[in-house]
Amino acid sequence: MPTTAASRTSAHLVEAQVNLQLLSRWAPLPLRLIVGFGLMMHGYAKLSRGPESFALVLQTIGVPMPTILAWMTTLVELIGGFAILVGSFVPIASLPIAIVLLTALFTIHLPYGFFSVKLVEVTQSGTKFGPVGYEIILLYLAGLAALALGGAGPFSIDQWRSQRNANLIEAPKHHDLPKNTFASRAPRAVQETSR
Repeated sequence: MPTTAASRTSAHLVEAQVNLQLLSRWAPLPLRLIVGFGLMMHGYAKLSRGPESFALVLQTIGVPMPTILAWMTTLVELIGGFAILVGSFVPIASLPIAIVLLTALFTIHLPYGFFSVKLVEVTQSGTKFGPVGYEIILLYLAGLAALALGGAGPFSIDQWRSQRNANLIEAPKHHDLPKNTFASRAPRAVQETSR
């Protein structure tokens, strides 16, 4: 039976769909890497300048206990960012990170609008940008939500833990074996004498 153009096209579509399904399992990996790395870099920037500098910013906008919260924010970004990067306990790590991001959105970035990059002027000495809006915060939150709900993906500690737990559950227990297992493995003479 000769193949038609329609059947060849259908076969190519099915093949493309299968390839996309194989590729889709890798989708969390670049998301996890950039979200985790980005958060760690923000935490490192606060740490390298000294959390006390960030505490002054928090004090200026009226945040209570600015020094404690500056240190907590720095640690959440560093430790939480690392957890996201390696895919470890992603749903749990996402919660304190989301709190930090939402706090930044409502206390600092919201008044400046959506766009993160605002061109103010271009001069001979260079380009000058305005205050940062909440665009990047929303991207981080969306990335965290996708990872927390969809899983950390390949090369993650969460996936390794999940596979290890599945293997432990699937391991046969002696009471799960068929009752005639001994008889089927016993030598023929033993089987005949036991009848």
